[in-house]
Amino acid sequence: MNEVMEVVNSYNEYILKVSSGSIQIAEHLRKDAVPEAMQMILQFSEGMGWLVEASDLLSKNNVTVHLPVEQIHEFLNEINSGLELQDYVLVADMFEYEIAPFFEQLSPIEGFEN
Repeated sequence: MNEVMEVVNSYNEYILKVSSGSIQIAEHLRKDAVPEAMQMILQFSEGMGWLVEASDLLSKNNVTVHLPVEQIHEFLNEINSGLELQDYVLVADMFEYEIAPFFEQLSPIEGFEN
């Protein structure tokens, strides 16, 4: 049960950081700091993979997780499409106007404390 609590805490900490990280990605893209933005996007993608895995693990341990996984996959697909077209304005807008607000409205997992 201690491991489950650790995952819950990490999950909660991470979802609180995604919104500000998304804004940073958008700012880097708008400043034409593409290599830095690409590194951050890679970290974002890896983080999304971890969130999905953590959500699945927690669900298997009877922890209620409200993470719309399908929406995350949709974001990742849209990001990839925008990057393939090198449409950095579109990708920046996605991070600022879609992804950041999405994570701001996500609720942390309750009922577990450090």
